[in-house]
Amino acid sequence: MELILAKIAVSIGTVLGLSMLAERAGPRVAGVLSGYPLGTAILLYFIAVEQGVAFASESAVYALPGLIATLTFLYAYFIVSRQCVRLPVFPQILLSSLGAFVTYLSVSWLFQLAPMSLTQAAVILLVAIVVALILFRKIENVRILNRVRLTKRVVLLRASLAAIIVLVISGMAAWIGPRWAGLLSGFPVTLYPMMLILHFTYGAEPVHTVIRNFPRGMGALWVYILAVTLGYPVLGLGLGTLCAFGAATVYLVGYTTFVWVRQKSVQAAQ
Repeated sequence: MELILAKIAVSIGTVLGLSMLAERAGPRVAGVLSGYPLGTAILLYFIAVEQGVAFASESAVYALPGLIATLTFLYAYFIVSRQCVRLPVFPQILLSSLGAFVTYLSVSWLFQLAPMSLTQAAVILLVAIVVALILFRKIENVRILNRVRLTKRVVLLRASLAAIIVLVISGMAAWIGPRWAGLLSGFPVTLYPMMLILHFTYGAEPVHTVIRNFPRGMGALWVYILAVTLGYPVLGLGLGTLCAFGAATVYLVGYTTFVWVRQKSVQAAQ
């Protein structure tokens, strides 16, 4: 029971934080920061607690192709929601989610068929990130102009949605084996609820902006999963998780600093 409450508390806090960030800093920033290993870290950590460090390390290898399935999930959501723009918002969300889930499960099923080493998985994901950056760059960046006040009802909706998704995914991952558990740990546990909230509240365009910028922060996920795979068997769960977060943070800070310096250079040249 304590473990279930811990899952709920961690997931709710993360989703609410991302949602508020999207409203205040804009979906572009939220999209980049969604690449930080939040949902994946939550699932891999609790998989290790429930199934052991060795199980989680093996699962982490398949979390890398699981992130490729996540990229296809996001792109499918974008394509379907763009085609359904004339429908009311609820059918838009329903059809977009259905298309995204079908795509995600199909890609995950294909990856679980083949044995994969850490090196192979890492290289394949890097290629997928580059392809996604090229593919997603045509999506327009928009800002949220009219913010919705965070009433108790809105907070309760977000919290309930986060709790349900995390409990379902982590519950499934506990009994389907390390390969499928790893693939499912790549599911956008914290990003997807934020997308639904943004879509329902503001429409599809801010969600598209989040999708566009998500691959830009995925290097942090790549670094985190590699660190978990290599670090858990040596350092254990607590220290291994801490070091993995440290490595991911160094990457994300370095990336954002590089982008900031480049923007300043472009502005100065103009």
